Amino acid sequence: MPRILGVDLPNDKATHISLRYLYGIGPKTSLELCEKARIDPLRKARELNDEEIARIAVLLDREYTVEGPLRRAIAQNIARLRDIGSYRGSRHRRGLPVRGQRTKTNARTRKGPRKTVAGKKGVKEMR
Repeated sequence: MPRILGVDLPNDKATHISLRYLYGIGPKTSLELCEKARIDPLRKARELNDEEIARIAVLLDREYTVEGPLRRAIAQNIARLRDIGSYRGSRHRRGLPVRGQRTKTNARTRKGPRKTVAGKKGVKEMR
């Protein structure tokens, strides 16, 4: 099982698919990495030798921001938005959608499971 930047890559998947297990590496970047490291993207990850793994690790270290540093950079950007008191920062703080989506319906992913309000009456009972 190849290990790159502290992440175990799955053995039985193609190299370009396995590289996507790294935070910050998507489909396009994984294919780009394979091309730069001169590795067949369709080869299984278990077939990579130590030299090829080292080449990938050096490329990632030199040219890309991935894993811990990327997570840290994103967290710092969100903290900066909160600190300056921007609208986006306040939405992050409240756990609401940040990019202008509606919240009356369809915001469950961001808001979490419904919180039922006890004792709330329906429209018919209020008359």
